[in-house]
Amino acid sequence: MSTVMNPTASAAVSSHANTAANAAANAAASSDADRRSATTGRGAVAEADNLAVASFLLGLPGLLIFNIVLGPLAIVLGTLALVRGTRRRGRAVLGVVLGIAALAVFTATTVFAHGVIMEFGS
Repeated sequence: MSTVMNPTASAAVSSHANTAANAAANAAASSDADRRSATTGRGAVAEADNLAVASFLLGLPGLLIFNIVLGPLAIVLGTLALVRGTRRRGRAVLGVVLGIAALAVFTATTVFAHGVIMEFGS
């Protein structure tokens, strides 16, 4: 048994397959574009606002505890918030300033304690 293919039927099938592949590629490209526009729109500003608040909230306790960890975190998050264009600019700047102050407190404590951060048993 041999089958004879009609050339126009096979062309129609391959053109349908190409159309389906193009539609899938266009859908994937449009969803990527939607994600990018959402990131550059209100989502990015809200994320920058959250970074500004986190910077402030890490810098404040960083003055008293875990200076060496919380200070740099506050500086980095505040700077990222400023670069990304936050609406809470004052809070981001305050977070950076508090982070710098936390590192200054850590440095002063270390210098005045002659390099001993904690001493147990005295």
